[in-house]
Amino acid sequence: MLPVITLSVRQVAFSASLLAEGSVTLGPCNTFTTLIFKRVVANIGNAYNPNTGIFTAPVRGAYHFEFYVAVIGGQTAAVLVKNKERIFAVAEYQSPGFGSSAQGATLALEAGDVVFVQLWVDNKIFDNQSHHTTFSGHLLFTM
Repeated sequence: MLPVITLSVRQVAFSASLLAEGSVTLGPCNTFTTLIFKRVVANIGNAYNPNTGIFTAPVRGAYHFEFYVAVIGGQTAAVLVKNKERIFAVAEYQSPGFGSSAQGATLALEAGDVVFVQLWVDNKIFDNQSHHTTFSGHLLFTM
């Protein structure tokens, strides 16, 4: 008789904005730059690391992610990355005012896979106390 393996269902969800306080425009940078979303409003399951900006899947499952980016007077572009693979990108050009854009994806992840958002080369990003630039994700179901 084969042993029964029980996978405990874990509740996993997070939501964070780029800044905890203040206002900033980051970039442009000459390399892809991982964004570290510091203001964490939810981190159920502690799978998001606010020191690195990286989400690490605790269990094998289907996860949904969304990210929003903002810019004032210029161009922003960012990309959702799974491990080393660029999944979906978003871009916005706004001159001279404020602009924002959003993107999302549902991903099949193995335990230990990482997901994060990178600022695209030669672009900039804006956030302030209104928290325009955000990154969120949650486990839909285990597999």
